[in-house]
Amino acid sequence: MTAYLLAGHLLNLLAPAALIALLLVAFSRLFSGFFTSNKAFPHSWRAQAAINFVVGSAVLVAGLVLLGRDGKMLTYVLLVFAMAASQWCQLGGWKR
Repeated sequence: MTAYLLAGHLLNLLAPAALIALLLVAFSRLFSGFFTSNKAFPHSWRAQAAINFVVGSAVLVAGLVLLGRDGKMLTYVLLVFAMAASQWCQLGGWKR
């Protein structure tokens, strides 16, 4: 496998984690005023997205290792739940 193909495979493996990380941060900031008071966020949007991306990447790699294939629906379900839990913890959801 050439470096070009390896880079393409890695980008395609981690693309769902990157997209969901950005969408989680954007929607949490957009809809924060509807559910709670508009108080300051504990981290910048870049830090929140980076933490969510790391959590999502770990779930995708673990799903690839444990299930033997990329793209299993169980992996994507766990990806969404893990990243939502990460965002909830970053925003201090247990304090409310």
